[in-house]
Amino acid sequence: MAKMNMLHAINSALDITMAENNQACIFGEDVGHFGGVFRATSGLQEKYGKHRVFNTPLTEQGILGFANGLAAFGAPALAEIQFADYIFPAFDQIVNESAKFRYRSGNEFDVGNLTIRTPYGGGIAGGLYHSQSPEAYFAHTPGLKLVVPRNPHQAKGLLRACIKDDNPVIFFEPKRLYRASIGEVPEEDYTIEIGKAEVVKEGSDVTLLAWGAQMEIIEQAAEKAQEAGVSCEIIDLRSILPWDVETIAKSVVKTGRLIISHEAPITNGFGAEIAATIQEACFLHLESPIMRVCGLDTPYPLALEKEYVPDALKVFAAIKKSVEF
Repeated sequence: MAKMNMLHAINSALDITMAENNQACIFGEDVGHFGGVFRATSGLQEKYGKHRVFNTPLTEQGILGFANGLAAFGAPALAEIQFADYIFPAFDQIVNESAKFRYRSGNEFDVGNLTIRTPYGGGIAGGLYHSQSPEAYFAHTPGLKLVVPRNPHQAKGLLRACIKDDNPVIFFEPKRLYRASIGEVPEEDYTIEIGKAEVVKEGSDVTLLAWGAQMEIIEQAAEKAQEAGVSCEIIDLRSILPWDVETIAKSVVKTGRLIISHEAPITNGFGAEIAATIQEACFLHLESPIMRVCGLDTPYPLALEKEYVPDALKVFAAIKKSVEF
């Protein structure tokens, strides 16, 4: 085991991949000698050469077009989109090509070796063009998998699982935690199952559900609730597509309450899908309405970032409202 921050853990997962398959390639804007804007790929070009770790032009559509072609020939394609906010020019390539390759060929060919890494979310004073959480746009797309880690250990294991998976995956990295989250991470290779939520803490009164950087927020809210005599069960969804309905439903049957928190705007955020599915599965067990504590329906503000983000106090207020219903 070694102490790693999330960037080190991601770099370690990429390093293992590059070493095990000499066809694997890492590419994106400034990922070469510079190591990317957050330095996630630092040292990998020096180790594996410019023909395998290389910069692309500033064209996200081109990055994904190239990635689809490379993956279609069987090579592990490790594409980086510098900020999740800039993934939209590549939207057509991802939802109309990557996600449909296997289906349209009747499983004759696919781009299952494609992994798209991209930092998402706020917390770095990035303003409206460097702070968005666009996971819900892609959750509407059959053929993709969407994964979000909450800490370094999860980041390495989940990223390795994404790379090994035989479907195209978007790996959303919470940029606020890149250097802020530090923990024990195995130096050797390991994977964490995609599509399985994790019960981080068991409780009896209310279920709190989040993913990525928002996990830290609901954990802080649960501590406040514990002081007030409310026992919270904390679940990390980890995988948005596919998502683990069974684990969430089992928890809600036990607690009778569910609060979902995500940083993306509340309207049509992925929390809405979770709420609809769980109320259908657990309707007779619910003690109060399912609640969502999310970002606002506005562009991500710069000066008012703290007011925008669903913080521990907002989640705690929702917990009190839920148990007092």
